[in-house]
Amino acid sequence: MEGVSALDEPLKKTLGPATAKVMAEHLGLHTVGDLLHHYPRRYEERGRLTKLADLPLDEDVTVVAQVADARVHTFNGGTGRRLEVTLTDGSGRLQLVFFGRGIHKPQKDLPPGSRGMFAGKVSVFNHRLQLAHPTYVPLGTDSGEDAVDSFAGKLIPIYPACKGLESWKITKAVDAVLPRAPEAVDPLPPALREGRGFSSLPEALLKVHRPDNWADVETARQRLKWDEAFVLQVALARRRHADAQLPAVARKPVGGGLLDDFDAKLPFTLTEGQRKVTAEIFADLATEHPMHRLLQGEVGSGKTLVALRAMLTVVDAGGQAAMLAPTEVLAQQHHRSITEMMGEQAQGGMLGGAANATKVVLLTGSMGVPARRQALLDLVTGEAGIVIGTHALIEDKVRFHDLGLVVVDEQHRFGVEQRDALRSKGNQPPHLLVMTATPIPRTVAMTVFGDLETSVLDQLPAGRSPIASHVVPALEKPRFFERAWERVREEAEGGHQAYVVCPRIGDGDDEPKKKKTSASAGKTDKAEKADDAEKRPPLAVLDVAAQLAAGPLAGLRIEVLHGRMPPDDKDAVMRRFAAGEVDVLVATTVIEVGVNVPNATAMVIMDADRFGVSQLHQLRGRVGRGSAPGLCLLVTDAPEAAPARARLAAVAATLDGFELSRIDLEQRREGDVLGQAQSGVRSSLRMLAVIEDEEVIAAAREEAVAVVREDPELTGLPELRTALEALLDADREQYLDKG
Repeated sequence: MEGVSALDEPLKKTLGPATAKVMAEHLGLHTVGDLLHHYPRRYEERGRLTKLADLPLDEDVTVVAQVADARVHTFNGGTGRRLEVTLTDGSGRLQLVFFGRGIHKPQKDLPPGSRGMFAGKVSVFNHRLQLAHPTYVPLGTDSGEDAVDSFAGKLIPIYPACKGLESWKITKAVDAVLPRAPEAVDPLPPALREGRGFSSLPEALLKVHRPDNWADVETARQRLKWDEAFVLQVALARRRHADAQLPAVARKPVGGGLLDDFDAKLPFTLTEGQRKVTAEIFADLATEHPMHRLLQGEVGSGKTLVALRAMLTVVDAGGQAAMLAPTEVLAQQHHRSITEMMGEQAQGGMLGGAANATKVVLLTGSMGVPARRQALLDLVTGEAGIVIGTHALIEDKVRFHDLGLVVVDEQHRFGVEQRDALRSKGNQPPHLLVMTATPIPRTVAMTVFGDLETSVLDQLPAGRSPIASHVVPALEKPRFFERAWERVREEAEGGHQAYVVCPRIGDGDDEPKKKKTSASAGKTDKAEKADDAEKRPPLAVLDVAAQLAAGPLAGLRIEVLHGRMPPDDKDAVMRRFAAGEVDVLVATTVIEVGVNVPNATAMVIMDADRFGVSQLHQLRGRVGRGSAPGLCLLVTDAPEAAPARARLAAVAATLDGFELSRIDLEQRREGDVLGQAQSGVRSSLRMLAVIEDEEVIAAAREEAVAVVREDPELTGLPELRTALEALLDADREQYLDKG
């Protein structure tokens, strides 16, 4: 294990305190090993120029280009001087600007015809792309030995960089630690490495940082991707193996019980998908090891019904079932819809209850003391077969008679710690069903929820209506924006209801008072408006509701709903809306999941560009739940060329959640994708792209399962154990263990 300590050496020993500090603060690199695993983002070919037309706005870039032109301009009556250097790649152009005394050196270094490597943030000035005061290194015969030596290879590595630490400075830092690469501990078992024809880890590190040709880059990348996928899948396979050793009470379906009575009363038949998924869940429940299953489905695919049938099966078998919801609004909504679906079967021990009945109780943090005391009593005596609640279910005071099944709704809102705390309340580990309405591509499910078996519901129940979605560019087309409110009024006058969603509450809760916006009455000229849109805080529920009531929706019954309202008020508003006593509900994203009002047909999402793709898809799923067609209007002030507009156009173009989740993931960095669900995985994936590397992940999973089956403790593979420990420091190990 000598080698590990060498790579664990702090960077300040090798690079000095100043560089090490910038690397730690801005790039999260602390040790020699961290820097060796800070791979180039891409490579430039010596003699080839960067394509300037494709540069992204507002991002730090590094480009290799040729100077086409360099001119000094004066301004302020001759007192100010500005150097403008025009770069070319043969087709596109990019302007560099230097001011004041800063012009002398670049004027000398960058004559027309010379080449260099330039780094800075891309902006637009006078409709032209520019870098203001970029840093640069001249490239070419007369550029000084130093620069030529750094880039002696044909391929120039371009590293993820930051302000104060350009790519070429990182190149020099990597040069200082590369001699340590041979000390890297190789996690791949020798048989696997040889079987797949991979190079050794030290060789892959040398090739990825200092390739001689593109073939070097490819072989190094393949090897490094495998390391990441394999180590992560081994961690997950060990977890699944450990879970499979745990005992659980088998909960087999019992004839003539709650489930049979419930099914007999269902006014519709289950979809093929619901039947298939139910069979998978029932098979898991019947085994003496805890079920760990992820149920993912399209918005409105009937997941709650599938979960409820599993809960009834467990109650029939003598156990209790708990459903954990992320918010009080959602817990109340689930409680309401489950008691409605069950009817008299939910009134166990009450007058009017069916012969076959159980009690369904709600438990949230804000309940009054008497109601809470009664709910806790019903749980400990076993009187309540089903409990629906928020994180209040996890508190120490809560005791169950015999907890058999935990259903977690909207997993991404919960830390694994909460899931674990609830599981520990069973006499033996209860079965676990995790539901998510955000469809997840298969490889992400294998990586993020790698400890869970996956079931997918992709059919919508019969009778659901299509939803039409449109982007409404409020600044560019004010008439479209006015028409949006006319459409809401038309829906209300036709006997339907509408949601208006805003990004924040507006009770002085977050940002400073906003300026006038396109949604408010103020009239400003277009440029000023666009500028305002940039600076203003997101639109708020309380402001928008007041403006609508006084303006375009005057006379309609408008109410507000947001997370800061007292729970009873929230519940009362939802009940009034569900009963049709409210025409327009102006709300924050508290309505994002689980809210089911079939009569609501229209939704206007304000500042839609401030929401993520999956979130917009979730919100849109609140309309079109009945027989009338749904309408979703995505209002935005974002300019046409902005990436946010492309995102909105993608949402408007398809109702397929799996397709949208792909788009969403492609637009985000891998770390964000995994970071939401797996703390600890985030920093471990530097080379692996979860969407693109589907085959690598699937193959790594197979190999990992085989290795763990053979040697669960990895006693014969000390290097792999070391790599696992590095991936899963104490916190993360626990995090994975608790899943």
